[in-house]
Amino acid sequence: MCIVFRVALASLLALSMSGIAVADSSQKRRGNIFKHDYSAAYTVQRVSVRTSCFPTKLKAILAHIAVQTGKKPMVTSGHRPRSGRSQHSHCYAADIRVPGISEKRILAAARSAPGIGGVGRYCNGIVHVDIGPKRMWAHCGKRSKRS
Repeated sequence: MCIVFRVALASLLALSMSGIAVADSSQKRRGNIFKHDYSAAYTVQRVSVRTSCFPTKLKAILAHIAVQTGKKPMVTSGHRPRSGRSQHSHCYAADIRVPGISEKRILAAARSAPGIGGVGRYCNGIVHVDIGPKRMWAHCGKRSKRS
């Protein structure tokens, strides 16, 4: 009896999976310049860091940094809904570190990423990347330099 149940369950599972495959192949693909799932191109520092709302363009920037540096960026800060006018409030920005990679190399990789908007640098080694307007800045203490 147990063997019959297992065979029936396996048959149902196989039929349901073939139906899903047919449904997936019949759907039209929408045109998008970003055709990959980039979520595996970065890690998060803590489980509380919000990255699920990152647009594909921001994920592609993080993937570009991973390719250029040879290591996955670690997102230390993502979506912060109550952060005023910051790109973080719209889920368009990430603060990152790349363990074992110099800040200078991370900044160079970020600046060369297609679709990059803002690139910022904090004195503690964290680099800010976003998809907003093009700008660069460094923030150390009370004074900040913008360019």
